[in-house]
Amino acid sequence: MTRVELKTAAKEQIKGKIGILFVMFLIIFAIMLVCFFIPFIGRIASFIITPAFSLSLCMIYLTLAKQQDISVGDVFSGFNQTGRALWLNILISIFTFLWSCLLIIPGIIKSYSYSMAFYILADNPELTAREALSKSKEIMNGHKMDLFVLQLSFIGWYLLTLITFGLVGIYAIPYINSTTANFYNSIK
Repeated sequence: MTRVELKTAAKEQIKGKIGILFVMFLIIFAIMLVCFFIPFIGRIASFIITPAFSLSLCMIYLTLAKQQDISVGDVFSGFNQTGRALWLNILISIFTFLWSCLLIIPGIIKSYSYSMAFYILADNPELTAREALSKSKEIMNGHKMDLFVLQLSFIGWYLLTLITFGLVGIYAIPYINSTTANFYNSIK
């Protein structure tokens, strides 16, 4: 699919669902905010639940890509794989850091290689974190620049979100995430 087709499909997928996606965002934001204000234990909790929320969001946007309904409870769907999501996050962080020690550019390139790992884990819950990471490297081979250009095409939305103090983000964030899920589906 072309960038235009990915974005057009994303607009259709989120149409009429911005409200529920915003409520999901508020739930995640509120939980993360509470964790931020609890000394020490909150940081540990945040470290553990952030990857589970990331996996939940991947599941939600993959569900939207399949033209299926979502519910507010889906925001916690990644928690049944918290261990794998956490381990995947740790692996991505370690490998990206090690590649970045060579120079910044290899770290950036590798971060693009690993960028679909959470979508792969969401799409294939039977995989281990290591397998999801390997599969991400495999499917991103030859597609890293495509993803970079796709993400670069949203620069205007990021600027509008910044200028409006996040107000445009109510639409832009689901739009960007849905487009990324469509990108994953197009290359898998």
